[in-house]
Amino acid sequence: MKVAVTGSSGLIGSALVPALVDDGHDVLRLVRRTPRTADEHRWDPQHRRIDPALFADVDAVVNLAGTGVGDRRWTEKRKREILRSRVDATATVSTALAEAAAADPGRERVLLSASAVGWYGDTGDRVVRENAPAGQDFLAHVCEQWETATAPAEQAGVRVVTMRTGLVLGRGGLLRRMAPLFRLGVGGRLGSGTQYWPWISLTDEVAAIRFLLTAPLSGPVNLTGPAPVTNAEFTRALAQVVHRPAVLPVPGFALRAVLGEFAPVGVLAGQRAVPAALEAAGFTWTHPDVGSALRSALGRD
Repeated sequence: MKVAVTGSSGLIGSALVPALVDDGHDVLRLVRRTPRTADEHRWDPQHRRIDPALFADVDAVVNLAGTGVGDRRWTEKRKREILRSRVDATATVSTALAEAAAADPGRERVLLSASAVGWYGDTGDRVVRENAPAGQDFLAHVCEQWETATAPAEQAGVRVVTMRTGLVLGRGGLLRRMAPLFRLGVGGRLGSGTQYWPWISLTDEVAAIRFLLTAPLSGPVNLTGPAPVTNAEFTRALAQVVHRPAVLPVPGFALRAVLGEFAPVGVLAGQRAVPAALEAAGFTWTHPDVGSALRSALGRD
C-alpha cells in the first residue's frame, strides 16, 4: 500500500513510519517545513493547502497531526491552537482524499484519523464503548469537531476510522514527565486516584494502526489496552516497575494551581474506555496489562 502519514515526527508517528516501511508499504510523510528527504512532502494545514496530486495513488492516510494538549498551560490562545491544529489538518487530508476518490472511484482508500478517549468526557466508573455519547468539556468538544472534519472523505466513499486513543506508554509523552519523579521516590497518585486512565503501549498503538489499515472496521475505534486502570493503580504499577514507593500523592488543588484548566479535564477526569471494536475484530495485544506496558516503555521487560 501507499500510505501518507501526518504527524510523523511525534511519539506515535516516529514509531509508526519505520514499522510501515518494514511491512513493505510505500510511505510518504507530510511535513510543514521544507522537505529534507525523498519521502517528505510539504503541506500547509493551517491554511488547508496540499498538493492534490499527492493523494492520486495513495491507498491510505494516517492522520496524527495536532498540537500537544498537556505540554503547556492552557490559555485561550493555546486552546484555539489545540482545536484548530486538529480540525484544519483533518479537514485538509479528508478533502484531498475525497477529491482523489472522485477522480478514481475504483480505488479503495482508507483514512485512519486520530481522535482521543477525551471524546467521552469524565465518565467516572462507567464503562464506555465506542457507541457512548460525547462529553461536555473542552477536550470532548475538540474531539467532536476533530472527528466531524473527516466527513468529506466518508461522504466520498472512503473508509474512515477515527482512532480514540488513550494514554500512549512509550519513551516520551506522559512517561517522560512522570518516570523521573517516580525514580526519585517522589511519585504518587494524582488527586483522589479514582479517575480511570485508559492506556495503551506504544507497541500496541502502532500494531493497532497497522491492523486497521486492512481490518473491515469504520467509525470510532477505541485504541486502548483491554484492562483500564485507575490513576492509583497506574501509579502503583509505575512505582513497582522502577522499584520505588508511590507515597507522595499530589492533591487536586495543587494540580489545579500548577496546570490550570487542564488539570480537571486532562488529569483529574477519566474514562473507563474499553476497546470493544478491536476486541470484536480479533486484535491481539502484546501488552494486555499496564504492568507489562510500563516495563516495555521503560526498558524493564
